[in-house]
Amino acid sequence: MIIKNARIFDSSFELVKKDILIEGGKITDISDCIDGDDIRDFSGCVVMPGFIDVHTHACRGFDMTDGSAASVNEMSVYLAENGVTSFCPASMTLPESQLKKAFENTAAVKGNENGAYIHGINMEGPFISAARKGAQSEEYIVSPDFDMFSRLNAVCDIKLVAVAPETQGADEFIKAAKEICAVSLAHTQADYDTAMRAFSLGANHVTHLFNAMPPLLSRAPGVVGAAFDSENVYCELICDLIHISPAVLRAAFKVLGEDRTVVISDSMAAAGLGDGEYSLGGQKVFVKGGRATLADGTVAGSTTNLFSEFGNLLSIGIPLKQAVKSCTINPAKSINVHNETGSIEKGKNADLLITYEDFSEIKAVFIKGKKFN
Repeated sequence: MIIKNARIFDSSFELVKKDILIEGGKITDISDCIDGDDIRDFSGCVVMPGFIDVHTHACRGFDMTDGSAASVNEMSVYLAENGVTSFCPASMTLPESQLKKAFENTAAVKGNENGAYIHGINMEGPFISAARKGAQSEEYIVSPDFDMFSRLNAVCDIKLVAVAPETQGADEFIKAAKEICAVSLAHTQADYDTAMRAFSLGANHVTHLFNAMPPLLSRAPGVVGAAFDSENVYCELICDLIHISPAVLRAAFKVLGEDRTVVISDSMAAAGLGDGEYSLGGQKVFVKGGRATLADGTVAGSTTNLFSEFGNLLSIGIPLKQAVKSCTINPAKSINVHNETGSIEKGKNADLLITYEDFSEIKAVFIKGKKFN
């Protein structure tokens, strides 16, 4: 199959006019003029790498932790409809038995998805701080437990694990877990020094920066300040313009630069649906005007998706190149799958998102070379 007559983001994320040859689900050539039988003409379009959501809990009423493999598969379909070609379903703070079931369901779907494909699990809990639990259930919070982590990883690959670095046993956990997956600071009350120590031990990621952590203050920079100071740390950002204001997003994108910003949805079940009452991690969530909260007003995940967030970034002045990288190669690098996806390069999966020139609408999505829609 040959994709012709479109502008594409090349390996340096510059827009160029090139054709793309796809064979066996892989990109095998990128040239000025490729001839062949199966030609797909995308004149007037832009080809981006498929978006990668490394942090999504649920969507369209389907939740990774609701005990059903079908739910995980339905998540993959919704994500593909919205330009996401691969993802990490994210768990919640729940008992190990319930997490094991969710991991089993994810493993059953992995490799057999009807939409976006699964890299592995984002284990967001239960190794967090009760002081910054957010919409997580305090009842099931436990100290970092590498044996528990290992048991669950044996059920389904974990690509990202969250930990509050100030909790008992966190140092030892980080040193051990970093050998298996990316380690992220999350739902934490840690100060700057504690966060910097965690980064020195091998943590290299921050879960939904600014949310569920102390604010950045002039004399107390906290996790945010530590992340800004650590050039090898990836930072998740929920760009629904609800979790973080446009002014703060612009500042964060400037400070972090174009290689460390990772757009995530952190979506819950209402994503793709309307206002109403939903559930997240066993807790009631109320959605009004697209804003999801617990009964006490705590923000509880989002109702957005990466393509919508990408549009938000462009609307508030984030440079196009950085916005694209933040939805593609940066998340791929953050979970160490950048050798297989995340950019349009020879040898990588043909994961492609094709839009009109103004980026307002999705024209087509290809997942491992197969047209989804």
